Amino acid sequence: MNARQQPLRVLQLLPALDAGGVEKSTLEIAAALIAAGHEATVVSAGGRMVTGLEALGARHITLDIGRKSLAVLRHVRTLRQLFADYDIVHARSRIPAWLAWLALRGMKTPPHFVTTVHGLNSPSRYSRIMTAGERVICVSNAVKAYVLQHYPQTDARKLVVIPRGISVAAFPRRAATDRNARARFSGCWPRLAQAGPLILMPGRGTRLKGHEDAIRLVQHLKADNLHAVLWMPGAEDPKRAGYIAELETLAATLGVAEQVIITPPVADVADAYAASDLVLQLSRKPESFGRTVVEALSVGVPVLGWDHGGVGEIFQSIFPEGAVPCFATDVLTHKALSFLKAPPQPPASIPYNLGSMQSATLEVYDDLQHTN
Repeated sequence: MNARQQPLRVLQLLPALDAGGVEKSTLEIAAALIAAGHEATVVSAGGRMVTGLEALGARHITLDIGRKSLAVLRHVRTLRQLFADYDIVHARSRIPAWLAWLALRGMKTPPHFVTTVHGLNSPSRYSRIMTAGERVICVSNAVKAYVLQHYPQTDARKLVVIPRGISVAAFPRRAATDRNARARFSGCWPRLAQAGPLILMPGRGTRLKGHEDAIRLVQHLKADNLHAVLWMPGAEDPKRAGYIAELETLAATLGVAEQVIITPPVADVADAYAASDLVLQLSRKPESFGRTVVEALSVGVPVLGWDHGGVGEIFQSIFPEGAVPCFATDVLTHKALSFLKAPPQPPASIPYNLGSMQSATLEVYDDLQHTN
């Protein structure tokens, strides 16, 4: 930070701090602010990531600003009083953004308002609030194009593309598949120890993530005499027991039940990538970015995925051989066979790094502070 500048006071708003990409980005920006000598505060309903946030030196204020109820409007006055102590208000979700917008309207000298479009939400007046910031951060060019397509009244000059980034140190390159890591995971899930290449598909257990496509891929590979093991960490969730039962039934019907392993998420996901021979990203709904693709490529594991949204953008940018035409299962099978027999080398360097994302976001804040 330049010696002549006063520390920035930045307040980020989101529904909760439990888990997810939005939450992770919130902590990453808080860390960058603290490291640069600024003040970082987050308002949310709380969650298991609050401890990590406060360990950074940031402040957390517990306020249930994400609930889909008219009762949430009672927080507008509280936020308006709170905003008086900040230079920048950064909303990362729709209900918090609406509350922030309403609170700012009643202020004589409001702080600057920033929004981030993290997802490709269904176009509506409700979602349009995410374009209301003085600066609107888009997490990929795909998001920027989506905003301009569905909200053409948006001033393109205030849109700033800042791709999400990863810490390369947290996902170091491995020279080869780590069989020892696979053995360690098999201590928890013994079926991981069975013979055959390991295909990893991390992600939440929701229908749009494409788990069925992954299971059908295992069946197609088996028909080609390649007996792969499919591991889906993160898919197991007590709240989605019915969906998991559907996946298990599908795997049994296709004759690959023993080859499909559905588990809760793992903390050491970098080791999960390293233990794998191939990673899949088969979300049927276009993703705004595709952090798992970047993480896996950083570790050195080839990735295959549908060529749309932010995932397709990443493939076309740094690993075009991983892009598969949307829902072309024959192409997916052909490429998977090829990758497992002769793995292509991921790029030597990954441009989507955490430091670049943090620096670019702080530049947005700083530029706004100097527009007066």
